[in-house]
Amino acid sequence: MQIREANHSDIPGILRVLKASLGETSSKKTEEVWRYKHIDNPFGESLVLVAEEKNEIVGVRAFMRWKWQRGEEVYSAFRAVDTATHPHHQGKGIFKKLTLQALEIGKERGDHFVFNTPNTQSKPGYLKMGWEEVAKLKIQLRPLNLLNFKNKELEYETSGDEDTISDLLNTYVEQLKAGDRLFTPKDLAYIKWRYLNNPLQDYVVIFEKEYFIAGYVKERKRFSEFRVSEAIVPGKGKKPAKSAILKLAKASGAKVLSISPDARINFKTGITGNFGPVLTYKPINLNQAEFLNIKTWSYSLGDLELF
Repeated sequence: MQIREANHSDIPGILRVLKASLGETSSKKTEEVWRYKHIDNPFGESLVLVAEEKNEIVGVRAFMRWKWQRGEEVYSAFRAVDTATHPHHQGKGIFKKLTLQALEIGKERGDHFVFNTPNTQSKPGYLKMGWEEVAKLKIQLRPLNLLNFKNKELEYETSGDEDTISDLLNTYVEQLKAGDRLFTPKDLAYIKWRYLNNPLQDYVVIFEKEYFIAGYVKERKRFSEFRVSEAIVPGKGKKPAKSAILKLAKASGAKVLSISPDARINFKTGITGNFGPVLTYKPINLNQAEFLNIKTWSYSLGDLELF
């Protein structure tokens, strides 16, 4: 078996393994989506390794490149995301071999850490390879729509342009730099990639001079959730931002609204608790024990949700 870094010509073979291992229903597995996630990312191209046998790709491991910042210090990070082993080659330890090799490459190149929110099936494997649990993510929940009413479309009139968003983001970054917590530095290129041009999720995006909001309806088994993936409100726009969020959420027909407490938009009927998935962390070229404290992380739900 040979393990090597993937190149763009490997995409068809990678997609075949993903489809064979995970099926077609869990998420879109097209070249457009792969390029969006792993090539067009404004933080840089993903670190992707493949396992080959007889010149055929039988396993894939992708570390999506990400950035976190605290003060003026910017950290080169990875999100442990897409991974698969062809069903005919499972049981050979391919997932572990690919992951450990990716960590070695990251160490050689000076990257700082890996993070993810694994499900209950994959989390034990990560913990055996040195990942550590930070904590369950805190989420604020607010009940909505006692009656099952839903508008045909989520619509909201916005004002402003790209300059409006850029100015807002600059203010947001400067405000967070003044604190002592980790945050994802966001600019217009990131917003376009993550929310405006995302082929995996159709986000409702609204923005004004005082705020930027992106959300969507997430269907669950017994109810639907209006998830506020991003709420950037660095100034005095909390009241109009809250009104805009509630208008969208109620029009969606969802039964509950979810938002990160770090958005600092509080609802009187909301409750905040450890309702989210577990954040896990693996240092590569970094020894920061405080990163294992969830209070060190300032996050939107969009920073950590799977996509």
